[in-house]
Amino acid sequence: MQPSTQSRRTVLALAGTAAVGSLAGCLDALGGDGGGDGDGRALKLSMEHEEGSLRDRFVRSLDDSGSSGDEAAFAAARNGTAYTTTFHTPFLARGEPAYAEHDGTYYELGSVVVDESTATHPVLRLKTVGRTDQLDSVPEHVDASSLPAVDERAVHVAHMAARARGNAGGYPRELVDRGGYVYRDEDAVADSSLLDGSPPSHVAFRDTIYAVDVARERFHEPVYRAVVEPVADDPAQMEEILRARLVTASVEREQLSEAARSIMREAAAEGYAESHPYSDGYREVLKALHRRAYLDGNVEKDAGDDDPSFRYIEYGGEYYEYLLRFTT
Repeated sequence: MQPSTQSRRTVLALAGTAAVGSLAGCLDALGGDGGGDGDGRALKLSMEHEEGSLRDRFVRSLDDSGSSGDEAAFAAARNGTAYTTTFHTPFLARGEPAYAEHDGTYYELGSVVVDESTATHPVLRLKTVGRTDQLDSVPEHVDASSLPAVDERAVHVAHMAARARGNAGGYPRELVDRGGYVYRDEDAVADSSLLDGSPPSHVAFRDTIYAVDVARERFHEPVYRAVVEPVADDPAQMEEILRARLVTASVEREQLSEAARSIMREAAAEGYAESHPYSDGYREVLKALHRRAYLDGNVEKDAGDDDPSFRYIEYGGEYYEYLLRFTT
């Protein structure tokens, strides 16, 4: 489930972001005593053990980044040459620590905004007409699978946006833009049959008919310049940097009572939850994690500590990614 199981013996490295979204789905059971303030909710602690070092997780190959320009951006910035991108940040380093190693030196990867780009791009939006087996009259259409690859991908993304309208499930923000799919690549525009002079009015995707709407819209987007900064000269120093940046608490098992250790074991296995007022063991755990704002059960009143994001701790000499969140 976690990328830490993959091989990371590579020369160049880039931080990965895939792991954080998977933990909450893997740890779904509730545990612990019910007490209760009568609000019907419990505070759940989920923990996921991370194999190996933080370097294994956050120093990854540029070849695995999914962007052919990452290695070029790294080489250019390291040599003092300006390397710029529009819309996407270099190295895709959005809020995540990103690092590379080259010839024994570790570099932090990032970007700064240096300009604004103005351009017109086609935007594909789809409007749901209905399922093919439920429509009294199926309009003339093309099947998405018969379209060029660039259009098939565009229809897939625009379908996600159309499906999400009125649906609390939402859509992948990294793909959907302006309620559909934006053709930013000139080659993709040239290869498209949905953008030519006589595009189809309807398209079928997964047994659903959609009306096709293509608009050419103006975009004002930042121009990013790749930044590469040397930060460490050996693996141990790099590990210390990552610890300082990511690990929010270091806890020794011997420092905790048996009740608190039991809670930590259950949190790492299936997740652990209690309703307020919390047991002495759970209160001990929250204090050890430095999440004291949760102790009174009214974290919404304690500004700055109601962020449900994932955090790292060191527990018993090993790393864990953990999440605190309220469940009902």
